[in-house]
Amino acid sequence: MATSKQLREQRASIWEQMKEVMASPAGENGALSGEQEQKYDRLETAYDKLDTDIERQERFEAADVANSKVDRSGVMPPADSNDLGDEPEKGYTEAFARWMRNGVGGLDRDDQKVLQAGFVKDDAIRNAQGVGTGAAGGYTVPPAFRAKIIEQINYVAAMRQLAEVISTETGADLPWPTVDDTANEGAILAENTQATEQDVVFGTNNIGAYMYTSKIVRASLQLLNDNAFDFERWLAGALGRRIGRVQNRHFTVGTGVGQPDGIITSAAVGVTAAAAAAVTYDELVDLSESIDQTYLDGDEVGWMFNQTTRKLFRKLKDGNQRPIWEPSMQAGTPGLLLGYPTRINNYVPAPAASAKSILFGNVREAYLVRDVQEFALLRLSERYADFLQV
Repeated sequence: MATSKQLREQRASIWEQMKEVMASPAGENGALSGEQEQKYDRLETAYDKLDTDIERQERFEAADVANSKVDRSGVMPPADSNDLGDEPEKGYTEAFARWMRNGVGGLDRDDQKVLQAGFVKDDAIRNAQGVGTGAAGGYTVPPAFRAKIIEQINYVAAMRQLAEVISTETGADLPWPTVDDTANEGAILAENTQATEQDVVFGTNNIGAYMYTSKIVRASLQLLNDNAFDFERWLAGALGRRIGRVQNRHFTVGTGVGQPDGIITSAAVGVTAAAAAAVTYDELVDLSESIDQTYLDGDEVGWMFNQTTRKLFRKLKDGNQRPIWEPSMQAGTPGLLLGYPTRINNYVPAPAASAKSILFGNVREAYLVRDVQEFALLRLSERYADFLQV
């Protein structure tokens, strides 16, 4: 099995072949010949497949490292074991795992008390009266399980990777100050002259809160009873990816009515392309220069678009017939466009008339994600009993 590094080397070799084809057009009027177009399309298909293979291999390598630390014996640690650290949290985690696999009927009295009370650490985290889901048969997930869900959400949601993320204790509307002072500047102060005033004008946005659900994920009783199977990781992955997808869509193109306001929805138009499906090098330069230099510092500055748009950019050249796309050779590092990193987000609209299909700027400066309540998990034991599923 090829490693992610080897796959990246293969992709780089294909990219060089693609550049050679684009650099030597053999058709009329400087265009590619039919044979060259077919060769380029074959190379591009292989390049795209390697992109997918690299992402899959990197996920596998990361999971392999994590799973190498997991005890797969299927034996639950004894109650007096100290290898999980904090005792209240450990007891809650173990009871929660037994509840997920076996339901309430598989818990003894002590386990039920632990789950109903939640767990208390130094910062006194506890389910709030009337806020928890105990009456519906659910419990707040323990930190380790939550971390696995968050890991999947962050992996799937490109917006979460770039935006500012804050946490609040309640879901009440949160007034968030906004300010744009880039048009104001200082002045020379002459001797014996009073300084003039220039107020900073603040605005306010109300940041709401929304309850998300992964929808129902069914698991067979055979799977639940297989102690050698890492059920907790599988379930956290399934839940996290679903929530990550819907959040990423809303954070990108949400309407702001009954759902978050998407960054594309409210982004100002910097440049309008002359042709929707044929963005030019000059138009990309104009777009990158439409942002005030003040906001062009920092690692968060870059491009965001979908895979269809990326295909267009791979064929674009500058005035010296050099491709402007720079593929990444390092794991976890995005490709570059005009020297700025790129992010693929397939919820950004494809190039079309009146569509905002290319985002450029500092997402962290422009967008805020707010997390409120911890995750809660419901176990439906009877609803799918005739399918032998939970």
